[in-house]
Amino acid sequence: MDLTKFKSMFVKKSKLLLSIDVEDWFHSENFAKCISRNSWSTQQLRVEQNVNKILEILNDFGVKATFFCLGWIAERVPQLISQIADAGHEIASHGFSHHLIYNQTPEQFRDDVSKAKSLLEDITGGEVVGYRAPTFSITDWSFPILQEVGYEYDSSVVITDIHDRYGLVNAAVGKQAGDFFEIYQGLYEFSLPCLKILGKSIPWGGGGYFRLFPVNLYLSGLEKIISQKDFVFYCHPWEVDATLPHVEGMSFSSRFRQYVNLNKTEEKLRVLLEKSGSNCTTFKSYLQQ
Repeated sequence: MDLTKFKSMFVKKSKLLLSIDVEDWFHSENFAKCISRNSWSTQQLRVEQNVNKILEILNDFGVKATFFCLGWIAERVPQLISQIADAGHEIASHGFSHHLIYNQTPEQFRDDVSKAKSLLEDITGGEVVGYRAPTFSITDWSFPILQEVGYEYDSSVVITDIHDRYGLVNAAVGKQAGDFFEIYQGLYEFSLPCLKILGKSIPWGGGGYFRLFPVNLYLSGLEKIISQKDFVFYCHPWEVDATLPHVEGMSFSSRFRQYVNLNKTEEKLRVLLEKSGSNCTTFKSYLQQ
């Protein structure tokens, strides 16, 4: 028997964990200084049309994703959450209010993540076990609360030294970007991938970085990472919206982060799924396996 061929049958193939952070365009931290929270209810809701576009793309490639849904959205358009679940995708939590965690007290955070979990479960009739922090603003003190509330996994840790908004946690010391590990007793972490470039750990999981880099360069980095470990990818519904409203009063940095290459995201997403979609799985399915 050819033992090399025999062993190759049991080599684990890396998975692409596709995730969508379901929030609307004005929830982006890039607008924090020019769109007040008090005005959110008066802003144009575009999340339904953009989620529907993403659902269509996923259906075209026959893949399932994990949708980290904001409670603020679920409260106003519960039918959208039901639609996502009915299409066979996993519903996870993005919290309720989209407050950065390190700007909350532990009590406020507990209320926020409990409220979001209960609301999403009431809408779908299924258990919500996953959480992702707004803008990846995770903290060490949040992990015990997530576990106590009933979450089984988190996907908020980005092990990088070049981003000004992401949370930095001691619980991830000694881990590498993109690792899957138990970050607190009974709570698992799907950390986001990074790529080493000129000695710097560049976030490579998606979002603005996916929009910024040419698709071939991005996919080259993805291939390098996924050859070694599973890959967590994320995007937002507003990132496939090339006609996103423009807002006055934004800094150059915030405006660039928000609008760069919005007109190319849908095409890039299709290219990514054409290349790696057959390896897609949801976070919940990954845990079960």
